Amino acid sequence: MDHKAFMYIVECRDGSYYTGYTTDVKKRVAVHNSGKGAKYTRARLPVKLIYAEGFASKEEAMSAEALFKRKKRLFKESYIREQQEANLALSFYKE
Repeated sequence: MDHKAFMYIVECRDGSYYTGYTTDVKKRVAVHNSGKGAKYTRARLPVKLIYAEGFASKEEAMSAEALFKRKKRLFKESYIREQQEANLALSFYKE
């Protein structure tokens, strides 16, 4: 599958999650960590990529992001763990 966009999740310094979408995950995480990303993450630096999932279109990634943001923390943790165990998570780099 050719991924055109990604939903990604970063963990902030305070342990909270931030979910977004992008076409370049590495670049977007770097933007967050430079302090030029989302207002939410600017006050919670540094952030660490914990999950990314590829989609065929920007619209699909945006829909996944919106749906994920509405879920409770326990669901999010379970989903991330299940996807990683199933080896579906995209691994861009390890810190």
